[in-house]
Amino acid sequence: MKQYVQADLFYLADGVKGPGYLAIADGKFGAFQTEKPEGEILDYSGKHIAPGFVDTHIHGFKGYDVMDNDVEGLKVISEGILSCGVTSYLPTTLTASTEELDAVCQTIGENADKIKGAKIQGIFLEGPFFNEKYKGAQNPKYMSDPSIDTLTKWQELANGYVRKIAIAPEREGALAFIDYATDNDINVAIAHTDATYEQCKAAVEHGANIFVHTYNGMRGLHHREPGVVGAAMSLKEAFSELICDGHHVHPVSAGIVMDAHGRDKTMFVTDCMRGGGMGDGDSMLGEFEVTIKDGAARLKADGNLAGSVLEMITAVQNVVAWGIATPEEAIQMASIVPAKSVGIADRCGQIKSGYAADFLVLDQNLNLEETYLDGKSVFKS
Repeated sequence: MKQYVQADLFYLADGVKGPGYLAIADGKFGAFQTEKPEGEILDYSGKHIAPGFVDTHIHGFKGYDVMDNDVEGLKVISEGILSCGVTSYLPTTLTASTEELDAVCQTIGENADKIKGAKIQGIFLEGPFFNEKYKGAQNPKYMSDPSIDTLTKWQELANGYVRKIAIAPEREGALAFIDYATDNDINVAIAHTDATYEQCKAAVEHGANIFVHTYNGMRGLHHREPGVVGAAMSLKEAFSELICDGHHVHPVSAGIVMDAHGRDKTMFVTDCMRGGGMGDGDSMLGEFEVTIKDGAARLKADGNLAGSVLEMITAVQNVVAWGIATPEEAIQMASIVPAKSVGIADRCGQIKSGYAADFLVLDQNLNLEETYLDGKSVFKS
């Protein structure tokens, strides 16, 4: 049965339009029109309709972490992040033992298509092929040079769900690893690295296409050595992640990346850990104790940032409030841009005829009021 969503503004794949009506039939988007149609109308007069957000870097939510290797925990995460506007995501691992990562890949691969809530569109392996110098909140004892055989095993165990893996490109064998991964449709990201600009450039030329949480966990920008930050700003063929919680990156610095790199290649991620949605208190990130206070998650041991408790809708609201992006740009950086970065823009991240009707109802201040999956309401604020 065909329905029509009525609203004042629609963030469509081909631009912002409205007021008008958007058709939905059999869980998929149809055409947009300005004339009132015959049939059932879902009246959201005064509201804005945006595509569901895509979070390609998220570790947990509501007390659960992907590394728990718990199907029930994945269900809680998937259902919980609907309240953040996320309708598609990549469950993200941490640097851990090969055996732990084997188990997590297998669990997700066997259960991803059975879990209700935000759709699991793949796995992001954040590590373990990193540089100990920029370990961040990752455990250095598991860090090593990249291994093609290990990645092959993870992909087999995951039933093909591995879509993204992050490495430090200065490690031995990195370029051959990138060649193999990209030849096998796995996106390679650059993270937790002391690479030079030239090493980053070589990695991108071999197919690496994402800079992970730009500024954080990487060699900084220097006027005589642009480093990883300089590469993230200037290598236009790659995408740059930003964590826009106001703790990881200063608003001015976030705006510099958007201006230098382009908003069509800059994307938001949350890097949210299990403490997301839980308020202030104690938590864990992998094997490390964490304290959450005033919207930031920090390691108890040294006070360093330990992922985030950011919600994607808040990132969108923040950059608009900071004056560094328009609402349309912010919504794109939370939806279609991350979808493109991992090759899933053919199934999510935009309101387009024939796509799954995953969308958000926002008020005029970008507050989330309702989330839809496949044309059905699954969350109300």
